Amino acid sequence: MLKLKYLFDNRDLAEMILENWEYDLFSLKLFDYYRISSNAIYPFQYNGKTRLLRFSPVDEKDKNNIMGELEFISYLKSREYPVLCTVPSKDNKELVEVKTPWGKYFGVVFDRVAGIQLGEIEYTQEICRKHGEYLGKLHRLSSEYKPDKRLRWSYEDVLEWLERELEDFPNEVLAKQEVKIVRDCLSKLPRDDQNFGLIHYDFELDNVFYDQSADRLNVIDFDDAMYHWYAMDIERALDNIMNETSCENHSMLRENFIIGYRQEFNVSDEMLLYMPMLKRFANLYGYTRILVSSKEVWDNEPKWMLDLRARLKSIMKQDSIFFGKPIE
Repeated sequence: MLKLKYLFDNRDLAEMILENWEYDLFSLKLFDYYRISSNAIYPFQYNGKTRLLRFSPVDEKDKNNIMGELEFISYLKSREYPVLCTVPSKDNKELVEVKTPWGKYFGVVFDRVAGIQLGEIEYTQEICRKHGEYLGKLHRLSSEYKPDKRLRWSYEDVLEWLERELEDFPNEVLAKQEVKIVRDCLSKLPRDDQNFGLIHYDFELDNVFYDQSADRLNVIDFDDAMYHWYAMDIERALDNIMNETSCENHSMLRENFIIGYRQEFNVSDEMLLYMPMLKRFANLYGYTRILVSSKEVWDNEPKWMLDLRARLKSIMKQDSIFFGKPIE
């Protein structure tokens, strides 16, 4: 997520960045529905069609990572995978870099996808199987993706980033130990073109939409994509399903998700056994991102920020339960 200082609603900034695209002036009232986490997202319309402006400070993002994300989305679209589409700027650019009074920002615009988030509908066993199927298809296409140059970072790059960031936190002894433990364990996993590639990393209920009229899913938010084991995506999706759905039979949900996945792409039982290890990577990554984003503290912070800090602290506590302990 972005540093907390970037979470404030800034309509003037959003308008300055949006000026690089065509838009309906009256639709700026949709800015009321903004959200900010890893990026700022401000909805608007052009010719009555809803679009999403996404922007973030240049010093918070890696340009190559963004370009790699957009290239992967373009590839998936060319293979008829249902993903969000970018909208070129007035200068026919997918990614713009804008100078503002608040610093330089990267900006991208996407068309809104059809459908409703999986977290907002009844998450049935049938929907769960479809959820798995679409992840399997994504991984099958990823296994065939051969860009001239890898622009997105890998799990190794993430671990190096974690080490660099944790240097600023001398008291985070266990987190630093966890980096070494996770790196050592992941280095021993089997790795080939059929189990390792560019993953979504956030294939969760709020990033997958069900379009009932077409009976298909549409996928958004490839901002966290990285080169990793495909089982990492499965672990993240299943973890989210278990935490966010009210189904009484989670074991059947898990089974249906894997059945759906295997309709499109194979995952061995062996790789599924490594998911607890992959969860340790995810917990460490999530913990450190929160640690970095919430480092700065200011006088007289608004209540929403104090409440957010409390929630983030609770998440960090949960993520760090197994830090420093051997992975079996």
